[in-house]
Amino acid sequence: MLYSCKLKGACNLPVIYNKKINTAGTSNADVPLAEPGMYQLDITLRRGQSLAARDRGGTSDPYVKFKIGRKEVFRSKIIHKNLNPVWEEKACLLVDHLREPLYIKVFDYDFGLQDDFMGSAFLDLTQLELNRPTDVTLTLKDPHYPDHDLGIILLSAVLTPKEGEHVFQTQSLRLSDVHRKSHLWRGIVSITLIEGRDLKAMDSNGLSDPYVKFRLGHQKYKSKIMPKTLNPQWREQFDFHLYEERGGIIDITAWDKDAGKRDDFIGRCQIDLSALSREQTHKLELQLEEGEGHLVLLVTLTASATVSISDLSVNSLEDQKEREEILKRYSPLRIFHNLKDVGFLQVKVIRAEGLMAADVTGKSDPFCVVELNNDRLLTHTVYKNLNPEWNKVFTFNIKDIHSVLEVTVYDEDRDRSADFLGKVAIPLLSIQNGEQKAYVLKNKQLTGPTKGVIYLEIDVIFNAVKASLRTLIPKEQKYIEEENRLSKQLLLRNFIRTKRCVMVLINAAYYVNSCFDWDSPPRSLAAFVLFLFVVWNFELYMIPLVLLLLLTWNYFLIISGKDNRQRDTVVEDVLEDEEEEDDKDDKDSEKKGFINKIYAIQEVCISVQNILDEVASFGERIKNTFNWTVPFLSWLAIVALCAFTVILYFIPLRYIVLVWGINKFTKKLRNPYAIDNNELLDFLSRVPSDVQVVQYQELKPDPSHSPCKRKKNNLG
Repeated sequence: MLYSCKLKGACNLPVIYNKKINTAGTSNADVPLAEPGMYQLDITLRRGQSLAARDRGGTSDPYVKFKIGRKEVFRSKIIHKNLNPVWEEKACLLVDHLREPLYIKVFDYDFGLQDDFMGSAFLDLTQLELNRPTDVTLTLKDPHYPDHDLGIILLSAVLTPKEGEHVFQTQSLRLSDVHRKSHLWRGIVSITLIEGRDLKAMDSNGLSDPYVKFRLGHQKYKSKIMPKTLNPQWREQFDFHLYEERGGIIDITAWDKDAGKRDDFIGRCQIDLSALSREQTHKLELQLEEGEGHLVLLVTLTASATVSISDLSVNSLEDQKEREEILKRYSPLRIFHNLKDVGFLQVKVIRAEGLMAADVTGKSDPFCVVELNNDRLLTHTVYKNLNPEWNKVFTFNIKDIHSVLEVTVYDEDRDRSADFLGKVAIPLLSIQNGEQKAYVLKNKQLTGPTKGVIYLEIDVIFNAVKASLRTLIPKEQKYIEEENRLSKQLLLRNFIRTKRCVMVLINAAYYVNSCFDWDSPPRSLAAFVLFLFVVWNFELYMIPLVLLLLLTWNYFLIISGKDNRQRDTVVEDVLEDEEEEDDKDDKDSEKKGFINKIYAIQEVCISVQNILDEVASFGERIKNTFNWTVPFLSWLAIVALCAFTVILYFIPLRYIVLVWGINKFTKKLRNPYAIDNNELLDFLSRVPSDVQVVQYQELKPDPSHSPCKRKKNNLG
């Protein structure tokens, strides 16, 4: 091992503890054997050099695992097609004692197959000097072939002692990157992927099916696939959050989609955000390295929106002056001021009761993650407690009033990923301001109760006009989502939902045909007279007028107590079966590795599964619009249909088509980088499907957990 002392930056993962550290650089030989939990190891995985080639193309897709005492404590990201990878990833590890070395293993990632071993090495922790950054170079070896040269791994490590008599706490170090966000973001990076130019042909037909992946820290985004082109036009917009004051590096990779086998790598590039000025849009033409072609992007850096964490004693809406400022900011008079800033959300996470015991001691170490779209904040951990009190206040800016607030409770585990304890999903439009409520925690699929309740108090203030206008633009995509997987129950559920939508059309056709066959003479006679009247007097404005009458009819049915909406027990049953299958898959995942070897069939099945879901969701959203499932959206539909009816009644159709055509033909001339969208589809994307309606239903709490409901005085 080669060691050289060089000052390095410490890990930025927040750690909370009382510390008493000897700042002198002492050797471990002068320190007695550590008691459990007495050392913190801050380690940075720098890079690899001259690693072994494991793929047919003479390259590898390396990633690194760290293990201590046979337990995996860190796994790096995958660097594709590179034998000299650069990671620059940091990990903060707690070390019980220094007898156990840090075991470093390198693997080549093979999608759908077993990953190839690329070598291993040990880092003897007793050889590190305390409180001093140390560069370490490790030679990789294969125990079965000790003479093979497998390259080297370069690390930087700092070992810090913790006095045994002092108690300290740290957030779980094995939490996924999704939860590692207790520090607040400092800005927003808005990225528009415009196009690609002269990309490398990867298919036998001389073309490619390109898509692009973006990564900024733990945040990821994947573009849509553009089939059979070397000059794709994406026109996609998304946002990343900035957590570093100095910016950061966005890694961009371009890929060619191949059905039934691994996707081909087209090229890579990077964006150094520290080199870009803020509050200004930059047009970038990036040359792809290790490949051919360019990517064209628009990048804008803006200051942070209002996202904060505070104690219960400090919150914006309790302060009369701040509340008035917030109400003024979202008043009807400020309709066109910053259309993206729709509203303000304040969430008080007070406490939980009766949580599930996740540890062998019969206790849990619960913490809470609060999510609104891509904003994720978390509470501190309350150790060894099934009735934790957090008393934290979270504030968010609302960009879409149709968003869903998700609050998830986890059990922190130091040696492995956090255990799920329960979750609730609350649509913003269903929130009753200033009311403290006990929400029954649900399972992962949000279909049934799990153990425990969580007490929340939520306030929403928003501008209704801004919210309506934002409904007609594309919905924000989540950049951290679970990838779709093949599920028998999910496929069955989507098939049943699609079948029900199709059966509505079939039954309607049978009904019309029965009128033609005079199965019921009075009904057929009435239908015949209505047909003659409508055809003879038909005008185009009657189409939105009929839809408007249908919405109005359903509204009066609901307010009169004759609600014909039925509880979707079929979807609930299938969702519960799917939850059981998920639990079974989690237990048997190691035994079912064969499914990765039939990747081609799996991908086709997933595509069918997703298509069925999209078709069923489309039909259900239309139904739920007319069923007043979300009154805000149904009222918005009434306003739009009234406007369309008036326009079609007074303005000749040719003028309407003329204006529509001129707008479509000149849109790209007026704004070359405009993102294509369909207002009707954007509207329907906000309407929940039947599955989402079931997931967002609030469960009735157990009588023993009746909430202390209270209404705050209206300070405004």
